[in-house]
Amino acid sequence: MTESTDERAERTEPRSVSITFWQGAAIIFGANIGAGILSLPFGARNGGVLALVVALAIAGFLTTVSMLYVAEVSLRTKEPLQLSGLARKYLGNVGSWLIFAGVVINGLGALIAYASGSGSILADLLGISPLLGSTLFFVPGVVVIWLGLKATGRSEQAITIAMLAIILLLSAWTFIGPGIELANVSYMNPYFVVPIINLAVFAFIAQYTVPELARGLASHSPRALPRAVVAGMCATGFLLALVPLAALGMMGRDGVSEVITIAWGEGLGTLAYYLANIFALLAMLTSFWAIGLTLMTNIFDRFRWPATGSPGHRLAALALIAVPPFLIATIGLAGFVSALGYAGGFAGAIMSIVPVLMLRRARAAGDQEPAWRAGWVAHPALQATLVTVFGLAFVYSLLSATGLVPDGWS
Repeated sequence: MTESTDERAERTEPRSVSITFWQGAAIIFGANIGAGILSLPFGARNGGVLALVVALAIAGFLTTVSMLYVAEVSLRTKEPLQLSGLARKYLGNVGSWLIFAGVVINGLGALIAYASGSGSILADLLGISPLLGSTLFFVPGVVVIWLGLKATGRSEQAITIAMLAIILLLSAWTFIGPGIELANVSYMNPYFVVPIINLAVFAFIAQYTVPELARGLASHSPRALPRAVVAGMCATGFLLALVPLAALGMMGRDGVSEVITIAWGEGLGTLAYYLANIFALLAMLTSFWAIGLTLMTNIFDRFRWPATGSPGHRLAALALIAVPPFLIATIGLAGFVSALGYAGGFAGAIMSIVPVLMLRRARAAGDQEPAWRAGWVAHPALQATLVTVFGLAFVYSLLSATGLVPDGWS
């Protein structure tokens, strides 16, 4: 298939930029372990840990399947396109705008939550204003995004190790120290599984990182791409279950805070309080890097800006990424958990359903035979299940936004 002028214009960075398997897994893990994990204990408090586990199993499995579809589509495509570029190539402009909207909604929802949460945490830790706290958080985030994929991969890998060490220490401290109450983790109200799934979807959404990983792995280790996806998602699922288990188990449904590290750390003592909130800041920062980088490259793809990006274009893209969420959060237009729930429903539906259509089209009209193919996970029955579940999540978000959901679900 001949490369068109438009497709050449959609290049973001050269395909020669390479990352390792572990850096790829770390990018997915870092993108996921952010605002979602900090909001899940509060969002799951009414349904319970068991309801959360059910929601995580459903959302995690189906989201991983969707990501594997994107992996095959990327490997079938010669050009290093982002999600919006892949959607335009295989589904036309409508598909491209849909996937771009999904990336933007999910990304801005997360960045709004990061601006709000980081400002609150730094204000409490340092005794400064939330506005200054948000500013201090955004500066290193924007610098690493400006430097690109290689800097992001290295930064994610280094900080991910620190995050894992902190969260495993806090969890062990909880289980060995004050312990958990069986009554706090054994109850389950299935009625609340539905709203928890929307939060879980947000916590697992990382489809937008897959083309970046393909660009970094395809030239030297294409078969590592699906393994990196699965490894990153499994590590994500483990922590998404562990943190609510420890926090809810120790404090109960009435003791958790909207940003869980605040109440959890206070419950364990001064040192734990600082460790918990350092983890929260690192989690937000790694997710900010991964989401921000992907937003920037999708902006280049969607608007067909020059391949390497002039300083003016990169500055404009960074302004679009950082300024709106910063302003929305600092003037208090969106709450932490509500922003994530809406983003999970809307973006999850788009970014999980559209890859089904992309996969079908890429298998018929792709540029090349891929080094790896999605096997049984691409079965039509599983594709139909994915479309149904995330389609219903989208309906839930519409009803929630209009105040039509049952009591206790909003």
